[in-house]
Amino acid sequence: MADLGDRLDHLLGKKAADTLVEAFDITTVEDLLRHYPNRYASQGQPLTEGDPPDGAHITIVGDIVKSDLVKMRNRPGHMLKVVLAADKQQVDATFFNGMKVRHNIKVGRRAMFSGTVKYFREKWGLNHPGYLILPEDRESDDIVAMDRVRGGGTLAGIARSTQDPGQGVDMSIFDRPLLPVYPATSKLESWDIMRCVRQVLDQLDPVDDPLPQGVRGEHSLIGLDEALRAIHFPDTQDEIDRAKDRLRFDEATALQLVLAQRRNENSIRNAPPCPPRSDGIAAAFEKLLPFELTDGQNEVAQEISSDLSNAHPMSRLLQGEVGSGKTIVALRAMLQVVDAGFQCALLAPTEVLAAQHYRSLRALLGPLGNAGELGAGEVATKIVALTGSMSTSAKRTALLAAVTGEAGIVIGTHALIQHNVEFFDLGMVVIDEQHRFGVEQRDALRAKAKQGTSPHLLVMTATPIPRTIAMTTLGDLETSTLRELPRGRSPIVTSVVPANAKPAWVDRAWARINEEVAAGRQAYIVCSRIGDEKVSASDKEPQTHSVIDMFEELRHGALAGTEVGLLHGRLPAEEKDGVMRAFTDGDIDVLVCTTVVEVGVDVPNATVMVIIDADRFGVSQLHQLRGRIGRGGHKGLCILVSEANPVGPAFARLQAVSATNDGFELAVLDLRQRREGDVLGAAQSGTDTTLRLLSLLDDLEIISAAQDFARSVIAEDPGLAKHPGLAAMMKSALDGERLEYLSKT
Repeated sequence: MADLGDRLDHLLGKKAADTLVEAFDITTVEDLLRHYPNRYASQGQPLTEGDPPDGAHITIVGDIVKSDLVKMRNRPGHMLKVVLAADKQQVDATFFNGMKVRHNIKVGRRAMFSGTVKYFREKWGLNHPGYLILPEDRESDDIVAMDRVRGGGTLAGIARSTQDPGQGVDMSIFDRPLLPVYPATSKLESWDIMRCVRQVLDQLDPVDDPLPQGVRGEHSLIGLDEALRAIHFPDTQDEIDRAKDRLRFDEATALQLVLAQRRNENSIRNAPPCPPRSDGIAAAFEKLLPFELTDGQNEVAQEISSDLSNAHPMSRLLQGEVGSGKTIVALRAMLQVVDAGFQCALLAPTEVLAAQHYRSLRALLGPLGNAGELGAGEVATKIVALTGSMSTSAKRTALLAAVTGEAGIVIGTHALIQHNVEFFDLGMVVIDEQHRFGVEQRDALRAKAKQGTSPHLLVMTATPIPRTIAMTTLGDLETSTLRELPRGRSPIVTSVVPANAKPAWVDRAWARINEEVAAGRQAYIVCSRIGDEKVSASDKEPQTHSVIDMFEELRHGALAGTEVGLLHGRLPAEEKDGVMRAFTDGDIDVLVCTTVVEVGVDVPNATVMVIIDADRFGVSQLHQLRGRIGRGGHKGLCILVSEANPVGPAFARLQAVSATNDGFELAVLDLRQRREGDVLGAAQSGTDTTLRLLSLLDDLEIISAAQDFARSVIAEDPGLAKHPGLAAMMKSALDGERLEYLSKT
């Protein structure tokens, strides 16, 4: 007999076990049993005197009464036209690989066919169904002596999975109402996995349940043993549903146990306490502000200030709508840390954004950010920037300011993470657009604090995260949310322009830009690609507008009367910075650019944005881009230009963006349109595996319950030494790469 922790090579043999490891990294019994079916094949609808509906799946058994090889009309090859006499009907079936199957499908043989009903000229039939040739003489109802399985498709595969040398095929498998169909590969078919699962379940001892009876009862969950058996070989849909409910809770619990462990580890680390001072730079900064903070900004600032005062590291996510004022709140927090005698590092994903932050913070602080310079305030700090494209002498100056402690705030890109960057006493790390950075990059920066301490951590994002996503991916972080826009900020109006159907509307967009420029304001035009991409002779040119072509077309055409600038990621760093400065200073009226302006760029005088080929951008990206306009006292207008079919899904997505400025609503829409697994998958950890059963958007109640349970367990048993079943469940309910990613985030 076997238990969940047993290795599969002891139960299935080395060859089968090695194949499972290679295909899915499955090594133990529990790994295999948590490789759940993604659907179930049923016996289909039984034949009746009436005709089945189009699209229905049916499985029938009968005698082959006709089998003719017919040459195809419109392409080379032959198809096999077959008639099967079943019950009181004769069923037509067509095989498009006629030459390959004709040796099996012969008149007089008895066969099982399985396929989808298709109607043609009011007559139905099966196109290329799965089939299994049955033996003429059955020795028993269950076991059929066959030298080999003759057939094709799923039916033949399932039959092969039951075949034992010298014993024939176990046809009783086809008596089951539901047969599991598994995620598979070309080397490991679904029926091979089914055979392994059957073999393991036949040897499995009753499974001890790691969830306490009280938790199962509270949430009406069946036992783990029953769930693992029912998910693979159910008799009814109700059994499937109850099994999934239980296993979905396991998956949520596994995630929350990892996050609870991380939260616990963070709570026992030491961090430099940074209580607020009434006579420091932070207090002076508040007096200098020419505007009042919103109620939301004040509330969040107080939450962060309280966290920074503790001797354990703050771990907080600051999320807010585009333009909600996150930078002011983050700066206020950094100044509190500087007042306590420590340094802050601000990590930005791009050089454009790092440069923007540097200029913005210098401007906001004024004399308070000019320590060591003429005109500096009585209390002041020094701000330096560090990016990869800086000159050697500029880098040397910045590095010296960081290591000596002269700089209180160091702003940079990935260059901050390099081994030669040292801080005198790092007390806080701020990460802007946290989803742009890998786990190792964040850890490398946090490790630059003095030995034995962990810096406070504030991660910011302007991409709103629904509550379930935050709980599941960032459950160890406290979350602060800014929803209201600063006073005087006008909502952005968004319009969708079907370029092919309404070319005059595109012309009107250019006219609108000219009108705004004439009124003293500025505009962005955003394109999806640069235009100097190398395209091989065999490739088709992308059917999109490049930023280089658009720049040339507009400055000599519709916008000839304005000052047009060009900005994209392949320009030299100095040129990029110069263009951005010119646009910020108002020397450039219209900036034709790529998505390098997506986050952080703040030009209050920009009021119009035209996004070309808008259907090529994601929902959240469109929301981020349009947040660059309307940041001053004038209303913003965003025009989404698309050549997509006006009645197609891509155009409908654009209309959804134009219908609301609520980033949280759009975040849910975005996640529903792409695989939820991206949240925990390729987008963050570099893998493309995904959640198996849990829905991050729809399972809030399950995630909340699992979080409460996981935190209570970890509070009493941080290493799960007293809960080996939960530790094993945590490792098997999540794939290995995902577990490693979550444990290091």
